[in-house]
Amino acid sequence: MWPFGKSIAQRAQEAIDSMNVFQGLGLRVSEQNGVLSVSGAVPNKNYLRAIEAAVGGIKGIQSVDTSGVIVAQQEVSDADIAQAEEEVRRATESSALAKQVLAALEANGELKDDPIDVLQKGSGVVLRGAVDSQHEFNLAVQLAKSAGATDVDTQGLQVHPGAKAKFATQQSGSGYTNVPDEWYTVQPGDTLSQIALKFYGDGSRESYMKIAKANNIQDPDLIRVGQKLQIPR
Repeated sequence: MWPFGKSIAQRAQEAIDSMNVFQGLGLRVSEQNGVLSVSGAVPNKNYLRAIEAAVGGIKGIQSVDTSGVIVAQQEVSDADIAQAEEEVRRATESSALAKQVLAALEANGELKDDPIDVLQKGSGVVLRGAVDSQHEFNLAVQLAKSAGATDVDTQGLQVHPGAKAKFATQQSGSGYTNVPDEWYTVQPGDTLSQIALKFYGDGSRESYMKIAKANNIQDPDLIRVGQKLQIPR
C-alpha cells in the first residue's frame, strides 16, 4: 500500500476516480518528473479546473498537464450545462482544502519529507501515508485542523519509523521504479494500428485497442490529427 508501492500516477488516478463528478468519463493519468499528464474527454472546460483541484493534495505533483483532455463539443441543454457547472464548482471547492493542508504539511520542517497524501472528505480531509513517529502523527493532525479541516481521517496514516528514509530511497529509484507511459501526437495519415506498431512492434487489434482503452476512444477508426494519445506501457 501507499506510501511504499504506489506511484504518483496511481495515487492521482485513485483521487480522480473517487470523485463523483468524473464518474464514467474514463480519465487516465501518467506522471513524469512531477508533471501529471491527463487524457480523456470531458463535457466542458470547467472540468479541467476540477481535475487540477482533485489531485492538488497528492504529494510529488508539481504541475498538471491537461492538454491531452478533449473538451466535447456536444449539444446540451442550458439546464444540463448549469447542473454540470454546479457539480464542477462543488468538486473544485471541496478539493481546495486538501491542497491547503498539503501545503501546511510541506511547510513544516518535521513533516516536509514524510510521504503523506491529502484527500478531501466533506469539510474534512483524509491523511494517507506514513510518518516516523507518534509525535509527527499528532503534529500532522494538528496542522490539518489549523489549515481549516473540521475533521481529520487518519485511518490511512501509519507510524512507520524510518518512513522518510524509505520513501527517499524509492524516489531515487533504488527501491521502487515507476516506468512512465509515453505520449504521442497523432500525425496526418496515422491509424491506431500504425501507432501500436510504432511503439509495440505489433499492430494487431489487441495492441491498438490497448491504446484506445487508455484514451477512452470508442471507435478506433476515429482519431484526429493533433490528438495527444497516452501509450500505456
